[in-house]
Amino acid sequence: MTAIAPRRRTAGGILATVLKQRETGILIALVLIVVAATVRNPGFLFSADGYRDLLLTPSILLLLAVGQAIVIVTRNVDLSVGSVLGLTAYLTGRLFIDAPGIPTIGVFVAGILLGALLGLINGALVAFAKVPSLVITLGTLYIYRGINVSWTGSDRINAGDLPVDFRGLGTGQLLTIPILTIIAVVVLVAAAWYLRNLRSGRELYAIGSDPAAAHLYGLKVTKRVLSAFVVSGALAGLAGVLYAARYGTVSSGAGTGWELQAIGAAVIGGVAISGGVGTLWGAAIGAFLLLTINRALPILGIQDFWQRAVVGALIIGAIVLDRVLAIRQSRRLLEARDAS
Repeated sequence: MTAIAPRRRTAGGILATVLKQRETGILIALVLIVVAATVRNPGFLFSADGYRDLLLTPSILLLLAVGQAIVIVTRNVDLSVGSVLGLTAYLTGRLFIDAPGIPTIGVFVAGILLGALLGLINGALVAFAKVPSLVITLGTLYIYRGINVSWTGSDRINAGDLPVDFRGLGTGQLLTIPILTIIAVVVLVAAAWYLRNLRSGRELYAIGSDPAAAHLYGLKVTKRVLSAFVVSGALAGLAGVLYAARYGTVSSGAGTGWELQAIGAAVIGGVAISGGVGTLWGAAIGAFLLLTINRALPILGIQDFWQRAVVGALIIGAIVLDRVLAIRQSRRLLEARDAS
């Protein structure tokens, strides 16, 4: 019997596969925007501040987008992450003020734990009460923001209230790469590896694709949904601590509107709002694209209204594309079934 040699993928085949990926299209769009803005103003990229801001500015949003993508993959959404970020950012400042000498690592742990607790509340209400996540997290968005406003009052955290070493995390660099960007990328790699390689991570996609079938198959749907919200809350908590380090000043309005940017970044990056489809890499690129657009369009002379319109068009386009791809995939499956 003649052994059949395994098929080797040619360079052309690999390139074709890469070009078909949604993430590739988003990455190309990001590169084109950077090139256009740099041609118009070389300082956009080829200056110390331009290069640093290009990497640094999206880092905090990247963390929120990763957490949001994990939740959306399960066919849910977390609208409370901006309020969680605000609460943990203010907690960070209060810890440094009220507990002088507290280790920075202790502040990070406290922020992440608070975020995880708030995410656990969201997840429990969604998983056990069987209430749509859109309704639950819209409510907790206002509840958490109300707690933040009540706690903060007219007070605010100033840069002088924070230790110099801690503030250095927000502006420091390691081998010319901002520390915040390194932290965000490490989290991204770890989370992406988890979703791709561990069974519990892959089950999140199965749940998002068809929750009823996942139940029948015996997957731990409640546990997985709960864990997704906890991770989202924990990453929002980490983002809150880094927000304090990055900006120094924290008021009751910190994080307002960031939840919509996180959802937009995930959706633009190819994470289907209907669940079960998308990667964290796409969400990360979406975060970079979203904030790079906000920086690049004024340089290109585009008015504020059209800047917002472009972002809205990208979100709508991503949703429409997801729907078209889903319909095409369904037709292919039906044709394959009929052919067999």
